[in-house]
Amino acid sequence: MIEIPLDRIIFAFLAISVRVTGLMLFAPFFGSMTIPPRLKAIFVIVLSILLYPLLSSGLTMPTLSHWPTLVIRELVIGAAIGIASNLVFDAVQMAGQVLSTQMGFSLVNLLDPQTQADSTVVAMFHQTIAMLIFLRLDVHLWLLHALGRSFQVLPPDSLNLSGNFAFATLRAGGAVFALGLQMAAPVFSATLLTDIVLGLLGKASPNMPLMLLGPPVKTLLGLGVLFAALKYWPAMLERFFQSSSELSNRLLLLAR
Repeated sequence: MIEIPLDRIIFAFLAISVRVTGLMLFAPFFGSMTIPPRLKAIFVIVLSILLYPLLSSGLTMPTLSHWPTLVIRELVIGAAIGIASNLVFDAVQMAGQVLSTQMGFSLVNLLDPQTQADSTVVAMFHQTIAMLIFLRLDVHLWLLHALGRSFQVLPPDSLNLSGNFAFATLRAGGAVFALGLQMAAPVFSATLLTDIVLGLLGKASPNMPLMLLGPPVKTLLGLGVLFAALKYWPAMLERFFQSSSELSNRLLLLAR
């Protein structure tokens, strides 16, 4: 008579599905608010079923009393990986918000379909371009591949989320400002230089109508520099996404 180890099957499927759920909550594209929750749940179940034959043999089953700790840990690990992979989009959003103020579009808001929140037109433009490049480079497949390749579950009594893991997760948030500054640098520098030149012109010729000329000049110059910089965005965002993927792998290693 063939015995089916239901407890091991349930444990393996639970461990895989919980980590995938944490990833789905925060990962770009997968965690978008435009995707209905039911569709996300179906995707988690289907993805867990597909990953089960590949990962179940390498999972070490803990005692039943450690299962709650396992669920919490796997959810935290999946969420941390999703947050790390979403850093580029947070940086893009921040750069768009800063440039909207510099270019005079801070009051022109639209509903962002991904977050269901009001966002400026420049930030929306940044997000759209970043998402297109994200899908064009198949970064979502990188994320799933890294999750499946690096997946490893150990018993809770031999593994704890260390301080290094928490520190690395918090430190990753600081990368948002660095990446956002690099993306906004060309337009921000041009508009800042325009402010300086207009200020000097105002001192030299107080009768010039700089209050009327200043905003259109900054807007046109900012748009011109922004469109010129689009040529370098694919290579720049590919480098950012690679750094984000490396950070996700580093978090997985620290969580072991």
